[in-house]
Amino acid sequence: METINHTHNHTHTHTHPNYHPPNYKKRGIFNNLLNPLRRVVDGVQVKHNRIAHLICQIIPCCCPFERQIKLFGRSFDIPALCKLNPLYNEFVGLRFRALSYLADECGEDVTKYIC
Repeated sequence: METINHTHNHTHTHTHPNYHPPNYKKRGIFNNLLNPLRRVVDGVQVKHNRIAHLICQIIPCCCPFERQIKLFGRSFDIPALCKLNPLYNEFVGLRFRALSYLADECGEDVTKYIC
C-alpha cells in the first residue's frame, strides 16, 4: 500500500494487487550506479499543470520503437525496446503521476495523452 500526500491536504491511498514499491536493493554494480537517479525520478512531485503537460508530451504513452516490417510477404515484429531503458519504470510512473495530477487535481481532460 502506498500513501501519497498532496499539497491540498488530501491523502490518497493506492492499493492494487500489482503495485510493488520500488526496490532499490537490487544487486549489481550497474543497478547501484543507477539507484540515485531512480530515486530522483521517483521523487519528482507534480504540482503545476504546465509541468504536468510537459511531462505528458515528452514521455510517450507507448514505446515508439515497436515496429512491424513486411519483407518478402512475411511479417516480422520488432519488439518495443523501451524495456531495455533502465529507467523505464520510473519514467512511466512519472508520466502516470502527471496524468493523475491533471485529471484529479486540475479536473482536465487527459484523453489526448492516452494511446
